[in-house]
Amino acid sequence: MCVPLDGCVTVKAVRVNKWVKGPADRSDSSSSSPTDFSEEKLSRAGIFAGHPLDTIKVRLQTQPKPKPGESLLYAGTIDCLKKTLAKEGVKGLYKGMAAPIIGVTPMFAVCFFGFGLGKKLQQRTPDDILTYPQLFAAGMLSGVFTTAIMAPGERIKCLLQIQATTGEVKYAGPMDCVKQLYRQSGIRGIYKGTALTLMRDVPASGMYFMSYEWLKNLLTPAGKSHNELSIPSVLFAGGMAGICNWAVAIPPDVLKSRFQTAPEGKYPNGFRDVLRELIREEGVASLYKGFNAVMLRAFPANAACFLGFELAMKFLNWLAPDL
Repeated sequence: MCVPLDGCVTVKAVRVNKWVKGPADRSDSSSSSPTDFSEEKLSRAGIFAGHPLDTIKVRLQTQPKPKPGESLLYAGTIDCLKKTLAKEGVKGLYKGMAAPIIGVTPMFAVCFFGFGLGKKLQQRTPDDILTYPQLFAAGMLSGVFTTAIMAPGERIKCLLQIQATTGEVKYAGPMDCVKQLYRQSGIRGIYKGTALTLMRDVPASGMYFMSYEWLKNLLTPAGKSHNELSIPSVLFAGGMAGICNWAVAIPPDVLKSRFQTAPEGKYPNGFRDVLRELIREEGVASLYKGFNAVMLRAFPANAACFLGFELAMKFLNWLAPDL
């Protein structure tokens, strides 16, 4: 999932290609979108700010079903926060953060490159305006591209986030986690959960980009350009795009978190076994575990993401209009 998801973006260097037109800008054909990012410094700051809620989300999603007469380990988002702070301190909320921090720069580059390529493949000429289903398809291609980076990072992150709750500290850090997984199962162990990452990120990324362009069109007054949207409108469109993204992503994300943190061999048939177990033991509502934590993070993180993107594009188009 394109980390629309957890961080804000400030673009330090962007390559702008004229064939990547603003996907649904119906009044200004000069609008452009990036195909490459480098050094997204504020996206890392966004991950730092949003990681505690991600840790809470993963712990809620992976907590075991209580035995008869026992209560759930975490009653909800606030309870998980309180217990984590009481037991592990603030550091407990930042377990596993190194993996997304390391991966954020190539992930954003691949994410927006994939979206730009997805649009280009559907355009007969550079000025073609894509329909919303075409934008959705372009966004889905972006999700395919990012999975190669996201899957191992998610595997490592989730294992580090939940190990304190199991009572066994097995991994000393990200590199130790990679070494142990590789020794145990080879590269396959590091990429465990790739299919579920695809199931999460492909439709969610399609929804992410399509909903953002739809909201920009909706909020742009007749006869005006997307470039004239106010900052509050951009923030609203970006924040709601993040919420739409996670509304689609959270059920497969629950399955992915469960599968990636399960002991080897627990789910021999993959996500089907995870799904059957969850539905049988906890009902359909279990597919939305961590929903509150996700939504608390989704709006502000993605509002900042798209605001940084739009401001960077305006600056670069002003600085080098013929690039």
